[in-house]
Amino acid sequence: MMGGRYTPAPAGFDTDEASTARGERPVSGEKRTTGPLTASAVSRLSHSGEAVSQKRVKNGFMNEQPEAPPGIEVDRPAAARIYDWYLGGTHNWAVDREFGKKIVELFPVMKNLAQQNREFLGRAVKAALDAGVRQFLDLGSGLPTMGNVHEIVLDHLPEDQRASVVYVDHDPVAAAHTTLLLERQEVTDWVGFVQADFRKPRDILRNPVTRRLLDRSQPVCVLMVAVLHFVADADRPGDLVAAYRDALAPGSLLVVSHTSVDTGDDEEAATAELITGAYRKTNLALWLRDRAEIQTWFGDWPLVEPGLVHPPDWRPERSLKLRDRQARPFNWCGMARRPL
Repeated sequence: MMGGRYTPAPAGFDTDEASTARGERPVSGEKRTTGPLTASAVSRLSHSGEAVSQKRVKNGFMNEQPEAPPGIEVDRPAAARIYDWYLGGTHNWAVDREFGKKIVELFPVMKNLAQQNREFLGRAVKAALDAGVRQFLDLGSGLPTMGNVHEIVLDHLPEDQRASVVYVDHDPVAAAHTTLLLERQEVTDWVGFVQADFRKPRDILRNPVTRRLLDRSQPVCVLMVAVLHFVADADRPGDLVAAYRDALAPGSLLVVSHTSVDTGDDEEAATAELITGAYRKTNLALWLRDRAEIQTWFGDWPLVEPGLVHPPDWRPERSLKLRDRQARPFNWCGMARRPL
């Protein structure tokens, strides 16, 4: 039920400075996962919703055991790499796979839940494009995997129009692989990466990459997909989201998905506690929240149709299999638009 593209900031990571003029304390971020591929080699989702096998790239970029950037420890699981494994990616290490397998033993539909989050991200990006938004800020983007935001934009943006995408993640492995992907795809004129903790909105919004690519006088789509359940209550996730909302122009979009256990089933709630306990034994603490709390994060921005729903119910493009239906209740998602 959990999973996410976000890797919590390690102990000692500075997250204390105020985020905006509102005096809010920000929060931190990371998300997806998988080895970067050239555009032609990126794995796509099949019509049935299952991940298509990823191709191997002859230049050695993709391999069975990824190389860690210099100085990066891979003896502890990381949320982005675990999420990569849930999605069938290749940029994860044995420690990530072992942890993921333990979670799947506890919660057999975990991979389906990750897939549903990923598919929601893709549909949300397409909906933003249809609504006329051409700028995207993907917070806690993690390791690149199938259906990266800029690739969805490339597939659906009219040829005579331009767009821009900024990915944000503090994880050095995510930074290394995303940077390499963007350089190899030769898209750095309109796609950038900011290595930073997304709990610091002011730093991210003032970053030179963000300032170069995003014009905040125009609508921006802020994506917070599968990241906020890694934000502690003490870090005030509602204030964090508000800090980003307040920085955006009218017509901007806020996209959120979050893990939840308000299913009313005692057995499912007990399983959720086991999973959160397993994560908290690592550096990957999780916080589950109910629908009512998640809805407050949209503030006074009206939700677009179909509202705050489970990911498979948000403008679905495929029918659900049994495991999909079983995973369905454990996430909420929605998109809201700042009034003009």
